[in-house]
Amino acid sequence: MKPRTLALVAVFGLLAQAAYAQDPAAGEKIFVQCKACHQVGPGAKNLTGPNLNGLFGRKSGSVEGARYSAANKTWGQTWTEEVFRTYIQNPRETIPGTTMAFAGLRDAQKISDLIAYLKQFGADGKTP
Repeated sequence: MKPRTLALVAVFGLLAQAAYAQDPAAGEKIFVQCKACHQVGPGAKNLTGPNLNGLFGRKSGSVEGARYSAANKTWGQTWTEEVFRTYIQNPRETIPGTTMAFAGLRDAQKISDLIAYLKQFGADGKTP
């Protein structure tokens, strides 16, 4: 690859990363939409939906004491950033039969920020 071409590829790569830089503070504001059904942090409880502490790396439908639809219990996915991105854009399309009422979050930057916010909380609800 020519040096100029390589430089352009590098610049575009940096711009793409910057466009979706994750901002936990912005994600906390987005999480307000989720609070009616979900909690995070120390002492988080299951509400209509499960608490979201330690979400990433956890298997779907696996929070003790949470009420899940049969579709969610049997979905069998592990929550990764990519799985969450797909799911949160359109939960009912991603898991047909889910009882999650949220219509979806389609803005890629907002999803990135929400992920950054949720990733702060370990399974115990504590942040580093």
